[in-house]
Amino acid sequence: MRRDARENLEKLTAAAVKVFLAQGFCAPLEEVARAAGVSIGTLYNRFGTREALIDAVVPVIAADRTGRLAAQAQAQPDPWSRFRFYVTRLLELQAASPPVDDIMARRYPGSQELTNHCDDALAHAARFIEAAQADGSLRGDFRIADLTAMFLANSGILRAATTVEEDAWRRHLEFVLDGLHVHRAAV
Repeated sequence: MRRDARENLEKLTAAAVKVFLAQGFCAPLEEVARAAGVSIGTLYNRFGTREALIDAVVPVIAADRTGRLAAQAQAQPDPWSRFRFYVTRLLELQAASPPVDDIMARRYPGSQELTNHCDDALAHAARFIEAAQADGSLRGDFRIADLTAMFLANSGILRAATTVEEDAWRRHLEFVLDGLHVHRAAV
């Protein structure tokens, strides 16, 4: 690759990370090109599609956050606490970061990296779900598809944030988690 082409690629990637972190993956690609100081034609010449650009930056944006969260969740004292911690932290990340919201809601299914990162988060969650169900603290009928639905619901709440309370997603999460928790009667 020529030096100027390599420099353009580096500028585009850095600009995409900055713009996507602020606005999510739906940010106008013209804005990414402008931030990189190149034409939109250069962006399309280097990446071809929005999904290809997303694939290039998802590893930087996601940076194994779900792996770190899973390790932190594993340190919790019991299976229910591990499940609750992990799900809560995932939804917190989703609320705090527009591109993480796009990842968890699988907003760009044509992006393999986005799909991989969401699948990774769900794989960690599956282990916490199984353990919490095995010890009887999580409803036995809860499935990984239900967690995906929680991500989608959270995304909808986040997008409606101008018409609802800022932390409405957190209140909704508490209601859902309370409904999922099997409370044992005192013996």
